Amino acid sequence: MKNKKNGSCWNAYYDPDTGRYFAEIIYTSREGREQYDYEITRDVYSRLGTFGNDYDNIELIKTAKMTYSFENTMYGTLGPERTVWDAEAYDTMQNAESKQKNNKKKKK
Repeated sequence: MKNKKNGSCWNAYYDPDTGRYFAEIIYTSREGREQYDYEITRDVYSRLGTFGNDYDNIELIKTAKMTYSFENTMYGTLGPERTVWDAEAYDTMQNAESKQKNNKKKKK
């Protein structure tokens, strides 16, 4: 199984050490940046990348549990009512992403 999948504004990771799956959606524009992280299921992970466009992949990711969100735009930031933070899941996703980057460096 691949440990990483990606599209134009989304990435998905599988961490074989913990058996968990994560996905992030990042929008960047001249107005600012938005990031949304999700803990996804194996089923969602297996379906990602099988659609004809990124919109369908993003909608599939959004069906999962959001673990972190950040928005910094010229129109303001997310209020506390929409801010999400699951520190344990977010840290685990960051570790999985870091492992992916380190594995790429070792292979070169």
